[in-house]
Amino acid sequence: MRVRIGQGVFVTPPLVLVLLLLLGPVVLLSLYSLNVRTNIPGVPTGVSAANWKDFLTGHGNPFRARFFYSMKITLLVSATATAAAYPLAYYLAFIARRFRYVLLLLLITPFFTSYLLRIVAWADVMLNDNGVVNHVFWALHLRPQGDPVSWLLYSNFSIFLVLFYSWVPFVSLPIFAVLENMDHRLIEAATDLGANRFITFWRVTFPLSLPGVIAAFVFVLIPTTGEFIAPLYVGGPGNQLFGNEIQAFFGDSPNWNYGAVLAIALIGVVLVLMLVFGRFLDTDLRQPGVEVGP
Repeated sequence: MRVRIGQGVFVTPPLVLVLLLLLGPVVLLSLYSLNVRTNIPGVPTGVSAANWKDFLTGHGNPFRARFFYSMKITLLVSATATAAAYPLAYYLAFIARRFRYVLLLLLITPFFTSYLLRIVAWADVMLNDNGVVNHVFWALHLRPQGDPVSWLLYSNFSIFLVLFYSWVPFVSLPIFAVLENMDHRLIEAATDLGANRFITFWRVTFPLSLPGVIAAFVFVLIPTTGEFIAPLYVGGPGNQLFGNEIQAFFGDSPNWNYGAVLAIALIGVVLVLMLVFGRFLDTDLRQPGVEVGP
C-alpha cells in the first residue's frame, strides 16, 4: 500500500521558514514601534502610538523632512540611471553583435569589487580636495592651482553621482535582456511598412522594452530608499538620507523604539511602490500588441 504524500508536506517547511525570516523582523520592529518592547533600561513598556504620532504629525519633525528629501534624491537617481542605462543596453543588444557578451562582462566587472570599497575610492581618490577630478581641473587650467571644487564632496551632487555610478551597470541588465529577446521580425516589419528608424524605435522597440525599463527603475528605487553607506562616506553630516537616520537610532544613539517607527514607515513606502510599479509592469507584460503602421 502506497502512502501518498501531498505536495504541501514538501512546500510547507520552506514556506514557513521564509515567512519567519521575512515577517519575523517586521513583527519585532512593529512591537518596538508601538513601545511594546524597548531597549532602553528603566523605560516602561506598553502599547503606545506616541512615536508614530510625533513622526507623522509632529510640527517641523526633522525625520519626516529628511524622508521627503531622501525620496527626491531616490527618484532622481532612479530616473537618470534608467535613462542612462537604456542606450547602453540598446547598444549591447543591437549594435555590439558578437562582442555583446564580452562588453556585458566588462560592464558588470565593477560588481566583482566590494560596494564599500568603490564608495571609499570615490570619496578618497576621485572627489576629495586632492583627488583625481580636481587634479584634472588644475591640469586643464579650469581652476586655479590648489583651489579645489568645494561641492565635489559632501554634497547632494556627490551622493547623486556615486549612486548613479553604482546603479547604471546593474539596471542596464534587465533592459538588455528584454531587448535581446525581442522578436526582431517586428522591427523588420515596421521597416517594410515604411517606418524610419525613429518611428520604429518609438512605436515598436521602446513599447516592447517597457517591462525592462520599469523593472530597471524599480531595481534602483527600492534599495536606494534605504541607502545609508554612500551618504555616510560622500554626503557629509548635512546631507544624510533617511537610511542614515534609521541606522543612527539602531547604532550611534540607540533608541530602537523611534528607529523602528522610521524603519516600518520606510518598509510601508517600499511596499506601496512595489505594488504600484508591479501593476504597471504586469500591464506592460500583457499588452495585446504594438502598432507599426502610420
